[in-house]
Amino acid sequence: MISPNLSAIFYLISGILFILALRGLSSPETSRQGNLFGILGMIIAISVTFLTVGNFSNAMNYVLIFLVIGGAIGAFIAFKIPMTAMPELVAGFHSLVGLAAVFVAISAFLNPQAFNLGSPGNIKLASLIEMSIGAAVGAITFSGSIIAFLKLRGIMSGSPIIFLGQHFINLLLGIFIIVLIYFLCETQLDNFFWGMIAASFLIGVLLIIPIGGADMPVVISMLNSYSGWAAAGIGFTLENTALIITGALVGSSGAILSYIMCKGMNRSFFSVILGGFGGDTTVNEEKKKDQKPVKSGNAEDAAFLLKNASSVIIVPGYGMAVAQAQHALREMVDALKKNDIKVSYAVHPVAGRMPGHMNVLLAEANVPYDEVFELDQINNDFANTDVAFVIGANDVTNPVAKTDPQSPIFGMPVLDVEKCKSVLFVKRSLSPGYAGVDNELFYRENTMMLFADAKKMTEDIVKNI
Repeated sequence: MISPNLSAIFYLISGILFILALRGLSSPETSRQGNLFGILGMIIAISVTFLTVGNFSNAMNYVLIFLVIGGAIGAFIAFKIPMTAMPELVAGFHSLVGLAAVFVAISAFLNPQAFNLGSPGNIKLASLIEMSIGAAVGAITFSGSIIAFLKLRGIMSGSPIIFLGQHFINLLLGIFIIVLIYFLCETQLDNFFWGMIAASFLIGVLLIIPIGGADMPVVISMLNSYSGWAAAGIGFTLENTALIITGALVGSSGAILSYIMCKGMNRSFFSVILGGFGGDTTVNEEKKKDQKPVKSGNAEDAAFLLKNASSVIIVPGYGMAVAQAQHALREMVDALKKNDIKVSYAVHPVAGRMPGHMNVLLAEANVPYDEVFELDQINNDFANTDVAFVIGANDVTNPVAKTDPQSPIFGMPVLDVEKCKSVLFVKRSLSPGYAGVDNELFYRENTMMLFADAKKMTEDIVKNI
């Protein structure tokens, strides 16, 4: 067993490592180092937590057994999961963090002596407030993350589920939870505690079901923030410095990321976190039928356009991730560079249903970081570029976001690919993107559709080049 002062020092070290981890993850060049800092910080935090207990009883042995089992499952999933399934994996893991917070709060409420919080019916007021907030936020995180997982996985429709008086009901439920916490603190009766948890589970579902596919990347980072605040609240209950620091870092960074993404998508931050005040994401089939026929081509046509260009901008998207076409794309770019063609990559902040999704895949293919540009850095260059090669991106290139006020993506900043002299669009079909909106770019005069698997088409283009 180590002394409280020494454990506090080690917890502080782990907190510093978590901060360095976040700092490292802010850039592709330092992301691996950031991950290592995070792993080291977590190892220190877990080790110190065990050492502060002192007496490894049978209960602690069970904890070690479940820690090994959980770690093995997590490692197995991490090795097996494809990058395309990363958003739903993150949502699933967030749900576990929320559920863990609920379980700890239940344990502390039913057996407060074990946590030095008092006795049943006579729990310290501050501790009761902390565990109530932690349990409520944890329950919202759990049920909300489950709905996000089901939507991202395709088990549940990604379209908004809306009914009359929805936001009013959410408001009443929020007030009801606050009232239950008040009466719980006054009476410390079990019924108020269980009622608060049940209402929190319910509001978590109601907050996420009206959010459509276009806003799902924001939901992921928002739930990440919720899980952090739930952990911080329980950290106060347990008087665990590391948990408080970690929870606060996750909560604040998730909230900041959500705000940045909302700004990048021209969405109201409060509208999203309060339960999807966005527009309808259903496809206007009548409008789609009235569109002009598309112009399609093959790998030979695409190779001819690319070889005769002086500048090319690559726009990667979710289709590239699904096909795992990043390595073939890198080969194509290398072939173009041999012909003295200037090539750049344009990445939208929310491309691929998750922030950084495209950056990770391009880094996996050893694409130089200085060739990858964010939307605001490269958008003005499209007008002076010969060819835009769009590989799997959809919603982030849709011009309707700038022209149709009735569209659910209206106002969202998009990549101005339609301004290029020619646009090559690699896609399996004319189906809409994740937001459920038909892409007007498909029908432009300067667009050539390349209907095929992204990897197969790119490999064929390389052969023709």
